[in-house]
Amino acid sequence: MTGRLGLAVAVAAVAAVPSVAPTYHVLLMLPFMAYGVVLLGLNLLFGYTGLVSFGHALFIGIGAYTGAFLTSNFGVRSLEAIVLTAALLGAVVAAPVATLCVRYVKIYFGMLTLAFGMVFYTFVLKFYRLTGGDEGIPYLRPSLLGFGLEGIPKTDYLTGPYYYYSLVVLVLAAAVMWRIVRSPFGLCLKTIRDNPAKAETLGIGVGRYRWYAFMISAVYASVGGALLGAPIGNVDPTLVYWTHSGNIVFMTLLGGFASFFGPILGAFVFIYLEDFLKSLAPSYWRLIFGALLAAIVIFAPGGLMGLVRRARPLRAA
Repeated sequence: MTGRLGLAVAVAAVAAVPSVAPTYHVLLMLPFMAYGVVLLGLNLLFGYTGLVSFGHALFIGIGAYTGAFLTSNFGVRSLEAIVLTAALLGAVVAAPVATLCVRYVKIYFGMLTLAFGMVFYTFVLKFYRLTGGDEGIPYLRPSLLGFGLEGIPKTDYLTGPYYYYSLVVLVLAAAVMWRIVRSPFGLCLKTIRDNPAKAETLGIGVGRYRWYAFMISAVYASVGGALLGAPIGNVDPTLVYWTHSGNIVFMTLLGGFASFFGPILGAFVFIYLEDFLKSLAPSYWRLIFGALLAAIVIFAPGGLMGLVRRARPLRAA
């Protein structure tokens, strides 16, 4: 009950941000919610299945480029259609990638996903006529639930209707993922993570379940990418570069992959800490940022959620 109350308070606090926070901080919440969706999926693969992907920006890029193509080239402005199309394309691309990658584990899996991510990065960078190359493609303002909202200034649109739309998507994505990890399927993934050989003896198809986890994770990343592209307004190859994949893995580690909501907390801290350090020390922010993140990982291997759990008083037996 305490956990549900805390979750309700957190959601209410996020919903209240546009009413109490400056516009700049409200805009920072938009990538946080998009990354929240991405990290829910990534953590199914990382925290629950035991596979670390270093190329997941590939699927973020698929979602973002889908939105840019549909709005700029095909005149499709419905965000619902964009999100569904992004999820479908993410699944189509993930199917063969997952088939090859899940044959391997540990660093081999990570390097193979990184390789696929760099192949896609090269594709969007070099096929200029199709993808716009390093200039990217504009992501035009999408309509929400059939409402164009063209008459609203962009800032009001992003801090109002789009903000709450993203929040609803994040909450729904979290609810679906909660059901997944608490289902027999989720228990099978944990068994595979802890002891693949034992899972095989129990009749669990390890490769098949890893494939399913990869597919779900890719769909979540594509949906998150579709949400991420609209506030940016222009989709370019930096979204699919390997450093972007590294950032989302670091968000997961920062928050704590052993906790369901840990990666979401990691995304929040990562985005705001990065922004704060950029304003504090523009020339040296990467040095300070890297040192702080390294210290957190070294001294708090369970992430920030691990620190929270340690700080709680022990319950009486």
